[in-house]
Amino acid sequence: MSRLKIEKLVEEMLQPILEKLRFELVDIEYKKEGGNWYLRIYIDKPGGITIDDCQTVSEQIGDLLDKEDPIPHSYYLEVSSPGLDRVLKKESDFERYKGSKVDVSLYKAKDGRKKFTGELLGWEDDNLLIREQDNILSFSRDEVAVVRLAVEF
Repeated sequence: MSRLKIEKLVEEMLQPILEKLRFELVDIEYKKEGGNWYLRIYIDKPGGITIDDCQTVSEQIGDLLDKEDPIPHSYYLEVSSPGLDRVLKKESDFERYKGSKVDVSLYKAKDGRKKFTGELLGWEDDNLLIREQDNILSFSRDEVAVVRLAVEF
């Protein structure tokens, strides 16, 4: 089974658990790192996620994954908050964080750069718009590898 199919299947299994707990699913990653497979689930709620919240979700989805056994080999299950540099994926993420500072990474360089930082203006005609200093930059959806909230210290 492909990585994307496993992520989608886990999302379908996880959604009723998160709805009951009133948590938001931010992201799911299923990837191989250093010879080991990891299933990472990122959750959030107003006011933030606690370690106890992560443990609750980990236990509930872990039991369900053990019962249904959709993943054909061993893996590590990790449940955590999305962190300060939260990935923006859903349309609702882009609406919620409009006006926030974001880091945009592209698949291929544009004007000699793959990374841009600016104020999130949102999506318009399938193009991501950000304001970098006094310039409005536009990136087509297929150019954008990842958009994250920028962390400022």
